[in-house]
Amino acid sequence: MTFTTRPTLEGTFGMVSSTHWIASQAAMRELELGGNAFDAAVSAGFVLHVVEPHLNGPGGDMPAIIATADDPTPRVLCGQGPAPAGATIEHYRSEGLDLVPGSGPLAAAIPGAVDAWLLLLRDHGTRALQDVLAPAIGYARHGHPLLGRVSATVETVQELFETDWHTSADLWLRDGKAPAPGALFTNPAWADTLDRLVAEGRAAGSTREAQIDGARRAWSQGFVAEAVDAFSRKPFRDSSGEAHGGLVTGADLAGFSATWEAPATLDWRGHTIAKTGAWGQGPALLQTLRTLDALGDDTLLDPSSAAGIHAAAESLKLAFADREAWYGDVDVPLESLLSEDYAARRASLVGDRASLEVRPGSADGREPRLAAYVTGAGAPQAAGDATTGEPTVAPSGATRGDTCHVDVVDRWGNMISATPSGGWLQSSPTIPELGFCLGSRMQMFWLEEGLASSLAPGRRPRTTLTPTLVLRDGLPYMACGSPGGDQQDQWQLVFLLRHLVGGQQLQEAIDAPSWHTTSFPGSFYPRQSEPGVLVAEDRLGPDVLSGLEARGHTVRVSDPWSLGRLCAVTRDAGTGVLRAGANPRGMQGYAVGR
Repeated sequence: MTFTTRPTLEGTFGMVSSTHWIASQAAMRELELGGNAFDAAVSAGFVLHVVEPHLNGPGGDMPAIIATADDPTPRVLCGQGPAPAGATIEHYRSEGLDLVPGSGPLAAAIPGAVDAWLLLLRDHGTRALQDVLAPAIGYARHGHPLLGRVSATVETVQELFETDWHTSADLWLRDGKAPAPGALFTNPAWADTLDRLVAEGRAAGSTREAQIDGARRAWSQGFVAEAVDAFSRKPFRDSSGEAHGGLVTGADLAGFSATWEAPATLDWRGHTIAKTGAWGQGPALLQTLRTLDALGDDTLLDPSSAAGIHAAAESLKLAFADREAWYGDVDVPLESLLSEDYAARRASLVGDRASLEVRPGSADGREPRLAAYVTGAGAPQAAGDATTGEPTVAPSGATRGDTCHVDVVDRWGNMISATPSGGWLQSSPTIPELGFCLGSRMQMFWLEEGLASSLAPGRRPRTTLTPTLVLRDGLPYMACGSPGGDQQDQWQLVFLLRHLVGGQQLQEAIDAPSWHTTSFPGSFYPRQSEPGVLVAEDRLGPDVLSGLEARGHTVRVSDPWSLGRLCAVTRDAGTGVLRAGANPRGMQGYAVGR
């Protein structure tokens, strides 16, 4: 028996895996009270806003993929807000900017997470709004033990809060200092906001659905939208070093609602893997799996060997080059990009040596186009600061935090994978009346016309958030996902190869050593690339690491338990047995169930 840091949980009632133990327990509470997987996920999602505020918030984003007990067909819930009506390339250029800032009001897209969670609850949940939100309201009003990483994040941006983001200082500093790790931390303004959403929902009607829609209107057209409108255009210092006002208005919130969409899918080795469309990075995972198959050598599907890691890393580079050239909220030639013929052409580019180039392919007879900033023809490379980037893993492998993730499966067979993120406390100044800040997802746009991810009003930023749902023989089998920005699908690839191909149990596959490449343009400000770099946990061992170096990779050795943030739940359709595993790295994620 292989040692694992914790057991792969097994049961028949319900399973939850998330990036924070309190969120996992809040979800399990819903299941125990008779709710389904979607009630549970919504409760966990709102708790994550409270207990992981450095990683996500109400002003952020949330894509999810679900399958119901009545209909196994995967559906994507898009809670990725688009660019506001005033967000034009001309506006940013007039401010003297070559990149969308990585923080501050000007980086904010329209908030999408809250409306998406509420739409999920309305359409597929069973429980009342006030019941599902009760844990989040309680923790916001009465306090929760603050994570050490939250305290460290506040310390990092304390000077900015004190000198410019005064509303954030009012919320996050206690007696002029960051709150101590483990101290009970409250956010009364956010508790009041949630209470008012519940009250306005209750006033809107007597049915569960009417009350949820009432809360959605209070968010998008009522007091929340009014407060956002009044605050968001005030100028504050951002990652450019200058002060800029934002562009999100109350009308922008009123014009947005979360949507249900068909997923991008790939039939692969007896499984169907479902991802978001190419407005997110998810199809890059599907492209990578198709390319690995096209190599025609099953020994290369071992992500623990030097040969297997090399093949996977080179396939990932090709997929992420295509992400850079083709993905966005536009007409993406996805059928061509996922075709066997295209994969065969791409596989022919995987050589014995690590590539140092960004090599997008031609799809549907169209030539790829990369941003001038990527090719070196644009503005000089910018530098980041403490507010920029996704709070994930530094290029060295040092942990700075994560996004969030939650997976739930219930006894009826309902299943969800959700990746909430954005709107973290260091992304933008706190809106004092509401107790949260806006996000910074707009940094994923380019300020150059004619690209797949060029900025345009109403267009969704090409998000890194990428939940996964896996079907086996046409029935929902697994929900999984990972925080980690550009690493999310890379770490999921390693996990899927170990579990689906290698046959490892969930926890064994999650615990095993991980790695990723940074040899493609980053999605977060300042959008940098590190040609040839491969970051690897040292537990892979000296022989594997030296084998990668011999193939031309610049290997950056990371700490033994530093890479990968996987959550996963499964359901055996034949027996009804449910399973769950969770990431031990960071000592924060937890799976619960019975």
